[in-house]
Formats: sequence, structure tokens, C-alpha cells
Amino acid sequence: MTPAPSLPPALAIGAVAAVALTTVLVGVLGLRISRTTSDFYVASRTVRPWWNASAIGGEYLSAASFLGVAGLIMVNGAQALWYPIGYTAGFLMLLLFVATPLRRSGAYTVPDFAAARLGSNAVRRATSVLVVLIAWFYIVPQLQGAALALHTTTGLPGWVGSVAVVAVVVASVMFGGMRSITFVQAFQFWLKLAALALPALFLVLWLAGRGAPSGEPIDALGAASGNAPAIPASLVAPDGVYRTVSVMVALLFGTLGLPHVLVRFYTNPDGPSARRTTVIVLSLLSVFYLFPTAFGILGRTAAPDLAGQADATVVLLPARLIDGPLGAALSALVLAGAMAAFLSTTSGLLVSIAGVMSQELFGGSVHGFRVAAAASAAVPLGAALLAGPQALAGSVGLVFAFTASTICPLLILSIWWRRLTAAGAIAGLAAGALACGSAVLFSAIVPGIANMAVLQALLGQPAAWSVPLAFAVMVGVSAVRRRPVPTAVDRFLVRIHRPEAYEPDPAREATRSSR
Repeated sequence: MTPAPSLPPALAIGAVAAVALTTVLVGVLGLRISRTTSDFYVASRTVRPWWNASAIGGEYLSAASFLGVAGLIMVNGAQALWYPIGYTAGFLMLLLFVATPLRRSGAYTVPDFAAARLGSNAVRRATSVLVVLIAWFYIVPQLQGAALALHTTTGLPGWVGSVAVVAVVVASVMFGGMRSITFVQAFQFWLKLAALALPALFLVLWLAGRGAPSGEPIDALGAASGNAPAIPASLVAPDGVYRTVSVMVALLFGTLGLPHVLVRFYTNPDGPSARRTTVIVLSLLSVFYLFPTAFGILGRTAAPDLAGQADATVVLLPARLIDGPLGAALSALVLAGAMAAFLSTTSGLLVSIAGVMSQELFGGSVHGFRVAAAASAAVPLGAALLAGPQALAGSVGLVFAFTASTICPLLILSIWWRRLTAAGAIAGLAAGALACGSAVLFSAIVPGIANMAVLQALLGQPAAWSVPLAFAVMVGVSAVRRRPVPTAVDRFLVRIHRPEAYEPDPAREATRSSR
């Protein structure tokens, strides 16, 4: 039975349509200045730190951040705070280990970087396959979030939300490329922040003015008391020392392997700009995650009956607590922000897929980029329509575990260990992908695993052992098959680690050579 919509359908559809139309219009603005191949792939490497940080925030703050974090806090309290902490702290790891060297490499994509560092087409192809798979896995929760939000607020079939997101994103990416998407994602970050911050602050003031809500008491960040609604088992967040450690490993190291985040650092003018961009992103995320946390706490204290619709808490809560047009308007604003989250993250992921597929299959042309963008959207759309609903933050967390077990070891060792070999890289990528992927699949489809707590923890949250395994295999195979380090590798490492202040000035060098 379809539940009654929580908002007037016309208001909800109007909010969604306004975001979609604005996205297209901003994309058209970017299209007017997207002319070259470099514009489409890396925005001609001219994006300044504040713009780039806003765009990274726009694409990074996905359905898991906008809806899922509040949902996890709603049902699990303080245990779920590890998710916003991990999502934010991952950028500190990226700042320390990856951002500046990656920009100095001059690559367009992660496979470009891997091929330049290791001189191997086999590594390039393996990395390309993983980048596409990771992006597809990450797109699916965005489309599921769109389906959930639209169905909950309007009563429309969920597939309408998924198809709408894909249609808008494909049009924006095909015709605007990276430069256009940069404008779109920067705008969408600030829309998402306002769409959560304003209703959250209003709800806090509203509840403070009206006094504590009546009803069954509940500890805001602890366990529900009395006759509070039972929490569905499928929504239970990770608990126990191992699960907490494994989630943090996945979030901290997984950020270093997210292709749609990494590709944004190629758009900075230079290494210091990439570093400043990362610092600004850390600040923006720290502010943003205050508000999903606030929604989760407000949901636990004021509307515990929403536990059964935890991922929709941020959309439902304003209209639930405030009767009349004001509550409906606030919920519509949150819905608009949620739609911006689905659109911005999906567009960033689609850009990363299109860039890789175009480079590998279509010679890196603008036409190939557009064809790849349209074709690559079909797979995650089909998966989202066929798959059942999942807890958004949890499902995205597993994608982080996969990236932490594959792309992350490749990047860190490529940047910081000169003896990494192509054979070691391929072996580590295969080991990490097979270990993490098979563990998650096994825990999901094998009957009886849920009744074995230790085994379920090891397989359901594998990052704590699959990430060290991938590093160990890369190092071990490279050490066993040790060969003299080619001169080209040393030149590459010098280029990515040498500060810009020591870069040679071409004009000065030409003058010196003429003397």
C-alpha cells in the first residue's frame, strides 16, 4: 500500500523541478565557455580554490550525507557519529598524502596517473575498470535516494525520481563537461547547506519556544526508552570495536580513492591551489555535517516514530513538527536540497566515468566524452531500479571500503614508494577488489551469516583487513620481483614532489642556454 504523501504533491514536484531547471540553466552558462577538450576534462586547470572546494563539497555530499547520516543518528544515536567524522577526516588524509602530488602529475584521470607512474598499459586498464565500477556502485545509492525522497513526499513511483536524476545529469554532463559541472556543483553545495541549515535552525528555535515535546522520553544520543518504536534490523549501524575501526578505516582511506573527488584536483592551477582547496573543503564539511547531526538528534527527541523511515527523516521532520504551510515549505526546501545532493554527486561520478571511458575507448575526444556519458548512465540506472532499498549511509560506506582496498593503496604507494612495480600494483588491485567485493557479497547472500556475529562483522565490514591486505600484496609482489627503478620513475617522482617555487622558468632557461 502506497503511503500518503507528506507534502502537497504540487509543492514537492515544484521544488524538485526548480532544482532541476536551475541545474540545467547553470550548466548552459558553463557550456558557453566550454570549448576545448581541456575544458571538458579538467576545466582547463583554471578553477580557483574556493570554487573548487565548493564544487567538491557539492559532489562529495551525497545521498548518504544529506539523508543517511541523519537516518543513522536517528536510529543509533552516538554510535553513528563516526560516519560524519570519517567522511570529513578523509579529506585530511587526502590533504596529507595525495592532493598536491596528484595535481603536479599533470594527469587527466586516475588511470592516466597510474600509467604515467608505472609505465604500464595493463595497470591503466585495470585502474580504468575499477574507476568505472566504483563510480557505478556509488551512483546507485544516489538514484535510490532520489526514488525514496520523491516517493515519500509525493506518492509518485520511486522510479520517477531515479529517471529524473539520470536525465538531468546526462544532459548537463554531455553538453557542459567539467567546466560546466564545476559551476553546477558549486551552486548545489551552497543550496544543500542552506536547505539543511535554515530548517534545522528554525526547528531548534521552534521547539525551544514551545518547550519539550510530549510523549515517550528518548535519550537524544543514547538508546530509546520505554515503548519507543522498534528499530528495523536492516537499519542497525555498525557497533563493537571491530566494526567501528573498520568503518573508520573505510571512510579515512576510501576518500583517497574516490574517482569523482580525485578528478577535481586536476582542475586546480597548481599544487598549492590543490592544497588550499583541500583545507577549504575540510572547513566546509565540518560546518555542513552539523546539520544532518542536528536533524538526527531532533528526530530522536521529537519524532521517534520516524525510525521506520529513518533515511527520510530530514525531509519529513519539518512538516511533522510544524503544522500548516510553514512546515510544508521547510520540508519542500529540504527536498530541494536533497535533489541537489543526488544531482551533484551523480554528475561528478558521471564525469569521472565519461573521462575514463572516453580516454580508453574514444581517443579522448569531446564527442567520445559525450557518448561515454550517455552510455555509462544506463548501468547504474538499471541496478537502482532492480535493487531493493538500502540504508544509504551504510551502502555508501561499503563503496568507501572498496575504494580503500583498491585505488587508495595504488595512489599512496605510487606517490610515496619508488619501488612499486606494475606487477605489484596489479596484484594488489586484484587482491583488494576480490577480498572486499567477495566478502560483502558473501555476507549479503549466504543464509545464516547474520546469526554468526564475528563472521558477519568480518565480512560485512571488511576494510580493517582488506585494506592492509591490498597494501601488503602490492609491497610483497613488488619486492619479490624487484628490478632497477627506471630513470623515468625518478623523474616522475621529482616532478610530483618538487615545490612549484623550484620549477624551472622556461624563459630564464632559454636565456641561460643561449649564453
